[in-house]
Amino acid sequence: MSLTLKVHFTSTTYLNFRSKHSALTSYNTQIRPKPICHFNPLTSTSFKPKKMHAPVQSSSTSVIKSSLIEPDGGVLVHLVLPESERGVKTVEAESMPKVRLTKIDVEWVHVISEGWASPLKGFMREDEYLQSLHFKTLRMKDGSTVNMPLPIVLAIDDETKEGIGSSSDVGLVGPDGDSIAILRSIQIYKHNKEERIARTWGTTAPGLPYVEEVITPAGNWLIGGDLEVLKPIKYNDGLDHYRLSPKQLRKEFDRRKADAVFAFQLRNPVHNGHALLMNDTRRRLLEMGFKNPILLLHPLGGFTKADDVPLDVRMEQHSKVLEDGVLDPDTTIVAIFPSPMHYAGPTEVQWHAKARINAGANFYIVGRDPAGMGHPTEKRDLYDPEHGKKVLSMAPGLEKLNILPFRVAAYDTVAKKMAFFDPSRAKDFLFISGTKMRTYARTGENPPDGFMCPGGWEVLVKYYKSLQAEEATQQPAVLPS
Repeated sequence: MSLTLKVHFTSTTYLNFRSKHSALTSYNTQIRPKPICHFNPLTSTSFKPKKMHAPVQSSSTSVIKSSLIEPDGGVLVHLVLPESERGVKTVEAESMPKVRLTKIDVEWVHVISEGWASPLKGFMREDEYLQSLHFKTLRMKDGSTVNMPLPIVLAIDDETKEGIGSSSDVGLVGPDGDSIAILRSIQIYKHNKEERIARTWGTTAPGLPYVEEVITPAGNWLIGGDLEVLKPIKYNDGLDHYRLSPKQLRKEFDRRKADAVFAFQLRNPVHNGHALLMNDTRRRLLEMGFKNPILLLHPLGGFTKADDVPLDVRMEQHSKVLEDGVLDPDTTIVAIFPSPMHYAGPTEVQWHAKARINAGANFYIVGRDPAGMGHPTEKRDLYDPEHGKKVLSMAPGLEKLNILPFRVAAYDTVAKKMAFFDPSRAKDFLFISGTKMRTYARTGENPPDGFMCPGGWEVLVKYYKSLQAEEATQQPAVLPS
């Protein structure tokens, strides 16, 4: 039985690092031909575990061990077939009726197969879908509930449904036609898109990125069943060594003798305000009595909007942050969270937190407007910026997770570095939004010294210069009259 310690910080303010995007954009599909990120502190041979003290204990003498926090449902789901079975099952899959997956469908297969969505064992059948959609939880056989705020479903069209006929099993094939998985004991049911959108996002306003990319063009049926994944999902983009499964992460937490793991979810480059927050969180945990708190720096690696910084650029930038010593590689694990992004605010932040429980983290950092975005048609936030952290503090199924609120960080023009905001001298602080940061990078203007490590900033400038060069080559030629 795992034991966690509830944490209450006096600060009620949060670091706002999310940039606002109100315009509709398409899936960020930029792929570079060469892997640009080779350094992973997790697998670095230079890492030497420090000598550890005895784990911190509670008054009941139970050891607090972050990697032993129970996954939802008590058992970590793993749906990738052993290598000895792959040949036979691949032949079987190829003989079945086929369902062709999109790139984002494959990302969800990845998520389910590694246990991020434990106890889910496949794409949702109708009863699971309705529980997730209406209650944000799934009820277990023993009557307990686990958090499950986002429906994880697979849509098919009329033609595919007709081709399946009365078959109880189907083969799932990737965008290129390669066999990915088998979906067994299937159930097909109606895909009410309006209900799904309204209950997930709280609005049906046009321009929601995931809706426009995934749901609107999808078929009018959903197919659920139990997954058997033929082999581990790989992307061959030079970043697969960062895609560590919950099982691998738990093993690494044990290897490093972590007595607390605090997870930081992000989809933006890391600036020194983020680093200040993460380093200060570790300091607070040490003051609470933990001996070796480990940071899980866990950027989202699935679908994002086209105007977000691409994954490969973000990972190279994160690598520079560690190389430059802004974060300590000995106490930081960098890994990619394979989930697609919904931008669904308080609903989605529950998913981000729940998945990190399954990975073994027992502390989760939450900030202002997590998983939020600007309203797609109006000049305002889509969600109340404070609701995400409030929802996490009382969400059913997340009781065993400790929620760590952000403190506000901004650029201190007197100290010339990122610092926690001091209201008594508010005029001395400069807030640099994500939009402003991108403007600096696009124009070649440097941000104030101390905003971001030089190596990390150079990565962003290089990316935006390449983007501008690409845009220039795509401009139509003007012929003389």
